[in-house]
Amino acid sequence: MIVRHRVVSAVLAAAALLLSAGCSSDGGGPPDAGWTAAPRGTASGAAPSGRATDPTPAAKGSVRVLRTVADGLKSPWGLAPLPGGGLLVSSRDDGTITRIDEKTGRKTELGTVSGVSPAGEGGLLGIALSPDYASDHMVYAYFTSASDNRVVRMIYDAHRPAGEQLGAPDTVFKGIPKGFVHNGGRIAFGPDGMLYAGTGESGHKGLAPDRKSLGGKILRLTPEGEPAPGNPFPGSPVYSYGHRNVQGLAWDDRQRLFASEFGQDTWDELNAIKPGGDYGWPAAEGRSGKAGYQDPIAQWHTDDASPSGIAYVDGVIWMAALKGQRLWRVPLDGTKASAAPQSFLTGKYGRLRTVVPAGGGRVWLVTSNTDGRGSPRKGDDRVLEVQVK
Repeated sequence: MIVRHRVVSAVLAAAALLLSAGCSSDGGGPPDAGWTAAPRGTASGAAPSGRATDPTPAAKGSVRVLRTVADGLKSPWGLAPLPGGGLLVSSRDDGTITRIDEKTGRKTELGTVSGVSPAGEGGLLGIALSPDYASDHMVYAYFTSASDNRVVRMIYDAHRPAGEQLGAPDTVFKGIPKGFVHNGGRIAFGPDGMLYAGTGESGHKGLAPDRKSLGGKILRLTPEGEPAPGNPFPGSPVYSYGHRNVQGLAWDDRQRLFASEFGQDTWDELNAIKPGGDYGWPAAEGRSGKAGYQDPIAQWHTDDASPSGIAYVDGVIWMAALKGQRLWRVPLDGTKASAAPQSFLTGKYGRLRTVVPAGGGRVWLVTSNTDGRGSPRKGDDRVLEVQVK
């Protein structure tokens, strides 16, 4: 049941700048041509106590693949690092969650999530650990059922036999429109302890600007699935709207939210998310400059991106690209890009689905070549450990 909450105002800035795409070399291409900076002076969110300035990343970075952590995965989608070691990886098409020992690569299937109905871009998608995982051992998952997309949570009991370690799913939130395409699926707990979910408009454009619909949105929920206190629209889980298909969520170290989004034929987007912001779909794709719409802080031609997961590391957003088959680097200055995006690993590992911080300037990077749209190679799919800066 949706209940009313007092609206607490919050301000995050969305920057306006246009970044035109260009091809890059495999080992780290030059910045894209045609990059233009947005005007300075945009307000930003308040810094946490003791934090005075943002990191100032270099205009050009570097990427080094350290090793293949695990291979032989089928349609991997979400990845959640466990606090005591180990990586949980969801399989979109099999509906299973597998634990990977990041030191040895050993895989242990925890079990199958009941109720998953995979088809097209739907299935078992994003996963996230409860903020109280140390005490409740809860794993949250976003999946496509026979009737909708929903968020569930399950107890993970590592002491049970392999294949039986997941408890029955408890539905936290349901009713998100489903489709053969554009099911969204990324979930993450924010620095505020609330659960954020990126949804798609399921191929029905009119759902994205409709604030009464759950499609084409970023939702902000309590861990129990209620509209979170302080949401921009009273009694509603909607945090931002006008999205086509949100695939990546990440916060910087000043608690500002960024999201990646699939475009249609022209522009894919990286957005700085403003509570209550309208991101324009279907009236706008990419930067429009139209009043009332939030412009992306970076945009790419769809052949160069088709973005999925994103991660924030030391002042930089790293974005995994599916069709573009590369890892994009976007250095930030607050909620603006401070330099042109730079691409790495172009074509070397095929489609890239998920990127998650691993600590120490590293990320976990998940390939996606067995998803029905890639060209699987020997060993696909895999999890890579990558040094980034």
